[in-house]
Amino acid sequence: MQANIEKFRKDLDSLIKQGQLLLVAMQYDCHPEAVEEAYGEDFKKLKKSLPNFKIEYQGWYSASKALIKQLLPDRLADFTRHYEKPKPRKDITFENYRVEDYLQGLRVTRGWEKEEIVGPQAAIPHFEQQRAILKAVSTRFENSLYDIRQLVQADLFDSELATATSPPD
Repeated sequence: MQANIEKFRKDLDSLIKQGQLLLVAMQYDCHPEAVEEAYGEDFKKLKKSLPNFKIEYQGWYSASKALIKQLLPDRLADFTRHYEKPKPRKDITFENYRVEDYLQGLRVTRGWEKEEIVGPQAAIPHFEQQRAILKAVSTRFENSLYDIRQLVQADLFDSELATATSPPD
């Protein structure tokens, strides 16, 4: 049982670290000069370890969503809302641009000068919120280990019950 809790904790730590690298990759994609300036000389080394956001995000999202569903189910809808486009969307604005739009490379421009109304940088706050929700899972570990132990124990009982009720070979 303790081994399962440690596995959850390691998975969470890994997802949090991966999320930080994904955030820097997203910020660099939207504001390369600002990111290079913020990190200074350290950026050359960091840049080599940055993932491709548009490729790596889906794996991070799927694993994070599964972990949140298991350990913080009341925040799952919030987590998903920051990814998915709102369904009844008449126009695209900074407020309703989502990570899904970013992954599709969506930009909204106006006029012959192609003035950008909304672009990829509008997805950064949504990804930051997803990371914050994921980080909140760690407080769940600290505040309610007992609940997690109950969850793991329930899984164990379900497994034992399934084994006991399955017909013999």
